[in-house]
Amino acid sequence: MTVIAFASLGENIDSDLSPHFGRCPYYVFVELDGSNVKDVWLKRSPFIDGHNPGQVPQFIANAGANVIVSGGMGWRAIDWFKQLGVTPITTQPRKIRDILDDYIAGRLQGAQSCSESEEHAHGHH
Repeated sequence: MTVIAFASLGENIDSDLSPHFGRCPYYVFVELDGSNVKDVWLKRSPFIDGHNPGQVPQFIANAGANVIVSGGMGWRAIDWFKQLGVTPITTQPRKIRDILDDYIAGRLQGAQSCSESEEHAHGHH
């Protein structure tokens, strides 16, 4: 089973992906059985007003995800996710449903670190 956490601006799979994983209002979780969607659920982010390094990756891992998809994340977050066994993926923000289709088709992989430090205000995300 694969459980994907999407950093989301809205409350469902038809919402837009958030440009940054740590300051998004929601996480939309999708459980896949092969290429079939088995379950979808929502968690509100407790970190919308800020977080310390490692808090969001631990929250995502504790929620059962083994993949995180966001518009952007810093290198420290990428490393945290990898240490926790969660594969980070960054992609252009668009509808989560469309990103999920790309993931299932094998068109998404890897994470590129944003150009700013993890210590900045995240205003560009």
